[in-house]
Amino acid sequence: MKKKLKNLPIGISDFGKIREKDYLYIDKTKHLYNLITTGEYYFLSRPRRFGKSLLISTLYNIFRGKKELFKGLYIYKSDYEWEEYPVVVLDFNLISNDNKEILENDIKETLNNKLKDNGIEEVNYEKSIEKFFEAFIENIYQKHNKQIVFLIDEYDKPIISHIGKGEEELRIAEENRNLLKSFYGVLKGASVVKKTRFVFITGITKFSKVSIFSELNNLTDLTMDKRYCDILGITEEEIDRDLTPYIERFCEDENLNCDELREELRNYYNGYRFSAKDVKVYNPFSLFSALEKRSIENYWFETGTPTFLINLIEEGNIYIPEYEDYEVSSSQFSVYELDRLSPLPLMFQSGYLTIKDYNAEDDLYVLSYPNKEVRVSFTESILTRLYLGDGESKHKKIRSKLNRGEVEEAIEIIKSVFSEIPYTLMKKKKLDEADFHILFYLIVSSSGVGIKSEILTSKGRIDALIETRDMYYIIEFKCNQSSDKAIQQIKEKKYYEPYKNRGKEIVLIGINFSTEEKNISDYKVEIL
Repeated sequence: MKKKLKNLPIGISDFGKIREKDYLYIDKTKHLYNLITTGEYYFLSRPRRFGKSLLISTLYNIFRGKKELFKGLYIYKSDYEWEEYPVVVLDFNLISNDNKEILENDIKETLNNKLKDNGIEEVNYEKSIEKFFEAFIENIYQKHNKQIVFLIDEYDKPIISHIGKGEEELRIAEENRNLLKSFYGVLKGASVVKKTRFVFITGITKFSKVSIFSELNNLTDLTMDKRYCDILGITEEEIDRDLTPYIERFCEDENLNCDELREELRNYYNGYRFSAKDVKVYNPFSLFSALEKRSIENYWFETGTPTFLINLIEEGNIYIPEYEDYEVSSSQFSVYELDRLSPLPLMFQSGYLTIKDYNAEDDLYVLSYPNKEVRVSFTESILTRLYLGDGESKHKKIRSKLNRGEVEEAIEIIKSVFSEIPYTLMKKKKLDEADFHILFYLIVSSSGVGIKSEILTSKGRIDALIETRDMYYIIEFKCNQSSDKAIQQIKEKKYYEPYKNRGKEIVLIGINFSTEEKNISDYKVEIL
């Protein structure tokens, strides 16, 4: 009789519940042991659904001295001296932030409720946020006569909730940021530091220290610290150790080859890299969901649409195909002023782009989509939001056509998608080749086919390359010219040379766009 597998903790962020109900837990307590025993003030930025709240809950149980919950885990076997501390947890997902006044009032109400839970009299609401927090800390310290642990989850929710929604919402974001700046600044005060054992703050975005953290500049930022690059997410080694039986169950139930399934899981959910160290991790929410449901689907993206990012991309007139391989320096990872936000660092911090490579000599990072789930879902979201509205398109059929080598049929579907696009959303009266190129990229990418743009060769630049299991499609675009001229350029520049002798068929495609027709006017296909 097969051993019953533990349930997977999908969407469960309560460490106590996971341990008491015997859910599977991927042991990250070695990292927590190192943090607790070597420092006191930390900040960690990670995408949503990556386990930040579970990390907070785990720290809570450590500092509450609940040693038995950790039986069998690294920290239980270590020399850690278990001691109970008063722990203050603030989850900004649960605090209203419609404007500064509501945010301030809800913070005060939340803290006063914590005082009541400790049998302490409430603090006067009329005090400023700084004086209120100072009084709260003093009361907790006096009650327990012990240093306090502060665990703050999703610190940036009152800010990012208002980004990319117009001038009025931006004003609210700035006011909320300024309030939080004053609030967090209390933790740096000399009298408070003496009463503090540990501070851990998480969020999605990493606003620069000149804004929200200028008052709390003693935080150690773990976001791109190579020592903690896998503090969240699941590594290949952890899959081998803890999840192999779940993969085998998936294969048995669906009659699949386990090596092929493992590769498919890797393509869909792996690929997140958060430091110069070449360590990649899986999105835990998506991986657990796929193993539980025995189905490889889009799980992470559907839990929340990145509206503020799409708004910023739309406003910034970003050339989206560049995101496949985008070079940045380390200084570009910080978000500075709310009224001058760049989509790039936000996309990295939010998990839509990740580190693909790092050149230490030049201090340059190459960013790209982490995996198929993110690339397909994000490009489809942009396509739908910016160009197709709520209309239905036929682009999902494109993948099967290209995979089978039915190029003409695929292009005809693409043409029909172009014909459905309301070009008033392009915000240009005169369309050029770049506009068509972006749309073509979005349509193909959102179908699930791997497409790359602007690929340098020794003799020029390939407009687009599509790779399937059996084929390379080398594409040249023209605008108000001819497909014959496009094919001629591919041949003259020998764009196909790097892809010869790779065991795949090479197909040359010339596509001409018409600004008058606002569509593909003619195309030509040749097999090399």
